[in-house]
Parts: sequence; C-alpha cells; structure tokens
Amino acid sequence: MAYKVLHVGAGGFGEYWCREYLPPNIADGTIEVVGLVDINPKALEIGRKHLNLESAQCFTSAAQAFGAVDADFCTIVVPPAHHESIVDLALGRGMHILSEKPIADTMEASVRIADKVNAAGRQMGVTMSHRFDQDKSTLRAIVRDSALGPINTVSGRFAGDYRSYDSWSRFRHEMVHPMLIEGAVHHLDIIADLAGAPCTSIYARTWKPQWAEYKGDTDVIVMMDFANGAHGVYEGSSTQATGLNSWCREYFRVEAAFGTAILDHREIEVFHRDPNRIKQLSRHGKGQQVQLLPGVKWENALLIEQFCHRLDGGPPMPTNVEDNLQSVALVFAAIESARLGQPVKVQEFLQSFRNSASIAPR
Repeated sequence: MAYKVLHVGAGGFGEYWCREYLPPNIADGTIEVVGLVDINPKALEIGRKHLNLESAQCFTSAAQAFGAVDADFCTIVVPPAHHESIVDLALGRGMHILSEKPIADTMEASVRIADKVNAAGRQMGVTMSHRFDQDKSTLRAIVRDSALGPINTVSGRFAGDYRSYDSWSRFRHEMVHPMLIEGAVHHLDIIADLAGAPCTSIYARTWKPQWAEYKGDTDVIVMMDFANGAHGVYEGSSTQATGLNSWCREYFRVEAAFGTAILDHREIEVFHRDPNRIKQLSRHGKGQQVQLLPGVKWENALLIEQFCHRLDGGPPMPTNVEDNLQSVALVFAAIESARLGQPVKVQEFLQSFRNSASIAPR
C-alpha cells in the first residue's frame, strides 16, 4: 500500500526532500505525494517539478492545502517555530505526522506537540537524519554488538569552517545558540544513541571567538552522564579554521571495556584488547577497517520508509515523538546549563515541562 502524503515545505532543505528523500519512496511504491505546500511560489514550482505534481496539487496556504487534500500523513519541513501550527492542522484532519527536527523551537512547544499527538491517537516521527546515515548506522551496529563490552565513554567532534557571514545560511548567523540548536541537535542525539541510555546530567560551555561573524555562540564543549554509567564528551565549532570534521565527516569514538571503535570522515576502524597482554599500545589508522553497512536508503529516505512500516502495524520508530523528547531535552538542557554555568539534570528538566504542559489551544 502506498501511503498518501501531503508535503509541507519545498524551499531550502525542503527542496532536498523533494529531490532526494521523497522520490525513492515514491519509486518503490511506499508513498504517493498528493499535495505540496510552500509560501514561496518559486520554491513551490521547483518542488512540483521534482515530484511531477499537477499545479492543482500545489498550495501557498497550508490551511487551504489541509482543507483540500486527502492524505494519510504529512511531512513537515518548515522552520521549527511553525511546526506546531502545522501539527494542529494535520491532527485536525486526522493525519499522522513525520517532521523535521527539532520537534519545535522551544521545550514547551515540543512537549505540547507530543501530548497533542498522543491525545489524538496519531503517530508522529521526527527525522534525525544524521543518526541514520550509513556511517553512523554502521558504528551503532558495531557498538550494539557485545564484542566491545560495556560502554565507558562516547566522544564526538564537529569542526566546520562556517565562520564567514552567510556561509552556514544567514539565519544561523543571527541566532543566539546556532551551534547547539542547529548542530548539536544531531550530534548529542548520536552520542546518546551510542551510549545506549538516557542522559541524566549535561554540562555545557558555549562561546564565540572574535573572528566568528555571528550574533550568538558558535563553539561548545558538552559533558554528559548516562543512566547506564557511560559518559559523553562533545566538541562543536562552526568557526574552526580548516573544516577538520564538517557535516557528514564528523568524528566519533566509543571507548568500551574490551575495545575502541572510531568513526572519522566516514571511515570506521575497531581496536580489540588483547587479553594476553598486560598493557596495550595502539595507533589511529592501524585498527581493523570496517566496511559500511550495505543499503539502498539512508537518512530521511530510510526514516520515511520506517514511518510507513509503523503505519503498517510495525514497531515504533526509534525517533517517534515521545522518545525524541529526549533528544530535544538534550539541546534545551544544554542551553540552560550554559546560562547557569552548572550541570543540569536532564530528566528532571524534561519532567518539569511535562508537569506544566497543557494540550489546550494556545
């Protein structure tokens, strides 16, 4: 069965959805895109051509589109501040929802959305694309294997050269916390996934070097504790001098009881401890090289397929809206930690918003 989809957002990253993520799922009969929305007529036309839609299937008004189009679910690729209004329209029509990250632009709105979806009995997934890229998926499979043993630490580094104004899309240069909200939203999520347990405590320091052409903080160091005893360290910078570990070329290292797994520039190597030696000496680049997992779909193309499997009656997506509140909480708890200058207990932070949340209209 091909699920009918109303896609909201054809400009910016929305065009990438129209060009790269939706078509493979159309081609194999997973979905049928029956409507497209964007407030920009030019972006709408580009998206229409990518998806081979008729003009009558395209709308510049979301409200008009939801009133006219009969779909099983909608996909949301608009700025996070507008997510909740689109979710409201979708739930009003009884649609399921697959949305770009984060759930919303605030912790309050994220919790409200999760509660609304649950109250309506609908499904909602969030597309944490980088966690489901081919290289990160391969690293996760290695870590989940018992050979390395219990996790001790997970380290992550993003070091991109986006210091010049408009090099990382203009709106990010105007944000208060561009690195945490637009970068670490993915990387902290990946670290928590590799650690394999909810984060209990997070401590973040943020700053902006003098050469950064930003209004907000571009550099962060984050320390994390997890419920299973694992620990995480994250270093993120959008002003690094040489672009050492930019998008899709990040560095992650997992240290475990019996070995180490390293991902760097989409290459993975594993080191196993020799039980017959009292002391080990290893060197980066000299480990066991691991081939990336085979597959046809990755990132959001894969998540679209997973969402449809859930609608078929399959297991919940790993990024279902309820579980993804943990990812959102990492970002906003890190921002709170940077503001306070001290660690924040993540689960208590999240619960404080759950206690005060209301599904009443705003």
